Order: sequence, then C-alpha cells, then structure tokens
Amino acid sequence: MRRLISALLGVGLALGGWAVMSPYKGFTAPVSLDITRGTGTRAIAQQLENRGVIRYAWQFLLARVLQPSAKLQAGQYDFTEPASVFEIFQKFEKGDVHFEELTIKEGSNVFDIAEQLENQGVAKAQEFLKLAGDPGFIADLAPSAKTLEGYLFPSTYRITKDTTAEQLVKQMTGEFRKQWQILTAGAKPDPQATVTLASLVEKETGVPEERPLIASVFTNRLSKGMMLQCDPTTIYAALLDNRYKGKLYRSDLNNANPYNTYKNTGLPPGPIANPGAAALKAALHPAESDFLFFVAKPEGGTHHFSAKVGEHERAVAEYRRAQATQNAKDKP
Repeated sequence: MRRLISALLGVGLALGGWAVMSPYKGFTAPVSLDITRGTGTRAIAQQLENRGVIRYAWQFLLARVLQPSAKLQAGQYDFTEPASVFEIFQKFEKGDVHFEELTIKEGSNVFDIAEQLENQGVAKAQEFLKLAGDPGFIADLAPSAKTLEGYLFPSTYRITKDTTAEQLVKQMTGEFRKQWQILTAGAKPDPQATVTLASLVEKETGVPEERPLIASVFTNRLSKGMMLQCDPTTIYAALLDNRYKGKLYRSDLNNANPYNTYKNTGLPPGPIANPGAAALKAALHPAESDFLFFVAKPEGGTHHFSAKVGEHERAVAEYRRAQATQNAKDKP
C-alpha cells in the first residue's frame, strides 16, 4: 500500500509539474489583461483561463500553492506568445507589466512638459505644473531652487497607465540626481547657478560643439557685469506673465520681470528649461575664450562669435540682410 501511495504521489507531482511547466496558447490575437490592485489569485486565474492564456484556472492556483509567499503585482499584462503557467506566474511576481516610452526633449520647460503629458493622456497639465512648482523634490540637493524647472531631466522614461504625475516627477528628478553625480564627480558647484546657466546654453544652441562656447560668452559677460541679453530668458519671462504670443515684442524686452535679462543683470532667478547632460557639462566647464557676443549665421544652424562689439554688429547686419532677402523671396 505504501508503494502504491508513493507511486500515486509521484504521478501527481509529475502531472502537477507538467501542468505548470508546459507552454500553452489558447488565443489567436494578443491578449491584454488589466489586473487592478487587490485582485486575488483566484480571480487572476479565472481571467487567464477566460482569455485563453492558460488552459485551466486550477493550474495557476497550483503555481500559487508551490510559491505561497510570492506577491503578485497589479498592472496591465500583455500576452502574445505561448507560455507555461510557471512563466506566467513569474511574470506577475516580477511585475512585468506593459509600459510605454515617454521622451522628454532637452530644453523642454515645465509648460512644454505639462502640455505633452496632457496631450498623451499621461497626466493633467495643471496637476503636473502644481507638482513642478514644489521644490521639495530636489530641496536636499538644490536648497535655493524655487521650482523644479531645470531639475526634470530630459530623457526617455518607461511609464504604465497607472504611472502618476508624482511618480513621473520622482523619476525625472531621480535621473537628474544620477546625472548630476556623474557630471560633478565629487566637486560641489552651486546647483542652482549651474543649472540656470545650463538652461540658457540649452535654449541657445543645439549644436554640441557650440555649447561650451555659448557658456563662455555668458560667463565672460557675467564677470564683466554685462547684461546677458538672452532672448530665451525674455520669452520665459513672458510665459510666466502669460503674455507670450509666439514672438518677442519691444514690450517684452522692456518687461521688468526678473527673468528678463535685457532689463536685469546677472543670471535669471532660476532655470528657464530643463537642460540635458551636454548643456550641464558645458555650464560646468565653459570654453576658455574672450567672446562676449554671438549671433546666428545667415545660413543658420550655427553662430558667429565675437569679442568686439564692432565685429558683432557687422555679423548682426549680415544676418539681418540675409533675413530680409529670404523674406522677399518668400513673398507670393
């Protein structure tokens, strides 16, 4: 009798092992299951059986018996290929949920990001802007920061349908911390001043080799007490005042907003955008130059750098002539 019981147990274990280890696919089109928080093992098993992901619900329950301490995570799960019940159970244990990629471009400001998140259905713009206005997420690293502008690192993030605006903000500031640690390498520069300068560099050029030169122009002007006269800061001032109409007007240049560097000396009170690693590096290590001015070249894309005002004025005149010629060509 003992031998018979042992044999039956052996057969049962073998069948149980086959039940959870054998691949199965009972669906023809990809299956997506949305498992909400608090859903029990039995309910998950039944959904998997109903959608043809597993043959029988009891197989998933058997996998639970074999792994009683495993924690199954909520989320959206996608199934496209044959898989064993054991593999599926592991998928839930690891939280291998469906995700999408969210790419935040270098130089995006908080208003750009908020609009992007709302357009993509990730979060409400106002909800994100409220969070971005709370410097508490970065206060330990940058205690003088007034908002999170500049510290929402531009990168590609993996998000799920359950990712909240707060979770995304934590991801973005967390990535900033990581990049900052790499770039500073033990040094202790002033985060607020560095990130502010980097944001100006980011908005002025997308040409990699120009970034250190742009940074040098700004640092040279700062050292001489000259106004930075950086158009992107004036645009940001207009955005803050809810008056920006797509281009700068004389009234914008005369705006007393502290972010307007045509009216105020020194750096603006804070960053005007979220710079990437290259712009941060340029702000940390500006090129050595005597340049005080730059203007776009007529052919576009790059800038003409000058140390003397006369040379700069000639470059500006050349740029304006090229613009006038182009505008004349564009007229119907």
